[in-house]
Amino acid sequence: NLSLPLTMSDDREARYARHLMLPEFGRKGQAALEESNVACIGAGGLGSSALLYLAAAGIGTIRIIDDDDVEISNLQRQVIHGTKDMGRKKVDSAEERLMDVNPLIKVEKFAERLDGQNALEFLHGIDLVIDGTDNIPARYLLNDACEILGIPWIYASVFRYEGQLTVFNHQGSANYRDLFPNPPPAGSIPSCSEAGVLGALPGIMGTMQAMEAIKIIANVGQPLSERLMILDTRNMTSKILSYSKDKTRQLVTILDRQDEYIDSGCEVQGESDMQSMTVINLHERMEGEVPFLLDVRRANEEVICSIPGTDLRVEHTQILENLDSIPKDRDIVVYCRSGIRSMSAIAALATNGWKLEQLWNLDGGILAWSKEIDPSMPRY
Repeated sequence: NLSLPLTMSDDREARYARHLMLPEFGRKGQAALEESNVACIGAGGLGSSALLYLAAAGIGTIRIIDDDDVEISNLQRQVIHGTKDMGRKKVDSAEERLMDVNPLIKVEKFAERLDGQNALEFLHGIDLVIDGTDNIPARYLLNDACEILGIPWIYASVFRYEGQLTVFNHQGSANYRDLFPNPPPAGSIPSCSEAGVLGALPGIMGTMQAMEAIKIIANVGQPLSERLMILDTRNMTSKILSYSKDKTRQLVTILDRQDEYIDSGCEVQGESDMQSMTVINLHERMEGEVPFLLDVRRANEEVICSIPGTDLRVEHTQILENLDSIPKDRDIVVYCRSGIRSMSAIAALATNGWKLEQLWNLDGGILAWSKEIDPSMPRY
């Protein structure tokens, strides 16, 4: 039920000329785009290209949800931001760029992280969601909120050279819980910052997300629903895997899985008594009885930077093979980049004879050390 007239002013006619020529799209498709409300969760690697093409296409209202600031390590792939934007909120930088791309659209900003308390409010009135998140707990949250509200969402993920893409919850189709019923253990899957990603890959996948969104809104073509596309950019091959809705799965009616919805502070189940230590406290303790400092990052991360006084570096997935190198008669502070993998390592130690009261997770990891103790330390 389109309220916009199919006639256009001169500037709209010229701006959207290539759309208006398209068979099966034309003025009706363009009017549908101009009436639509699309939310993008994250203005990072995926969100950058998705947002740029959605704005250029003429999406009526674009809602951006992201609480991060622009950092120099973002610029290798997050092309919506520039060097001049470092230190700015990503939502502000993204809005400025989108309004330059297309001043006919409306941009709404939420400089907050999507969580179980605000998800339904932030997605209210939205027709379609672009998933620009970079972690699994956020995707379960997004999935459940979209299921409750009946909103389709475009999923994409990137890992080193490989990307995945599919459409969830479109006209009652299968969703994230049907494809991935159970969350993996915390810290078992590294993020882009931990595993690396070729900069152009999120650009490709985000552009594909925009394409799927435009197709759905304009009712053109066949959405990638219940089909998972896997793209390997090393040799530019792709494959499509089919999946289906689990009809025995209970539908989500309330956001009640808070243990899954804690973003970068994702807890290891069964270890609610796990202790944490701030970088300030660790720095103070280094003046006296120094705890055993265990780095559970990968070797290539250790080359970039390490906390001074680190006693041992063992990748968190190799903890069980290196138990003999870790003392049982000292306090142990475990750290990684941001504090997730270290939780997984502590859980492994706790189940193999170490007492929880001697184990400490460094809150915020080496990123927090760089921010609060040594700003000269590289952040990656």
